[in-house]
Amino acid sequence: MQKPLTLLLVAALTLSACNAWRNSRVNPSNWFGNSRSVPADTATAGEVNPLLPATRGRDAALVDRSIPITAITELKVEPTPTGAIIYATGVANRQGAYAARLRPELTEENAKNGVLAFSFRVLYPRDPTPQGPEQTRRITEAISVTNQDLEGIRLIRVTGQQNAREARRR
Repeated sequence: MQKPLTLLLVAALTLSACNAWRNSRVNPSNWFGNSRSVPADTATAGEVNPLLPATRGRDAALVDRSIPITAITELKVEPTPTGAIIYATGVANRQGAYAARLRPELTEENAKNGVLAFSFRVLYPRDPTPQGPEQTRRITEAISVTNQDLEGIRLIRVTGQQNAREARRR
């Protein structure tokens, strides 16, 4: 009778410790919490890509014509064995947006403050398209980052035209 009681007591104590691990800051699945919406930074320079040189003539086709998506509605950071996958969902201004991407915004200020920032950018067709319901304008994009990229990062921010969403490390 004493062995089953001891075994039951050990099992109960072991299972009760699992809750502490789930809420622990050491648990990789708790590294980034839920995202929240913040105002977009309007101090960024127009539609110019600083990584592409100013060009003329035949090289003018190399200019980045993408623009920020209208609004960011969701941001998720899911851990992987080699880093994390950042999922961002946004709503485009009109139907037909394509070539969505999360473009890194690499600045010294972001690196110094432990911020990994992205701009959610899309291309629109040249011909006018209808605005349509929100469900038809919703776009999801993801990017994979390594553990080395996340080293020292405390905040992940994805910026759109009207707002930005942030996920902080717990």
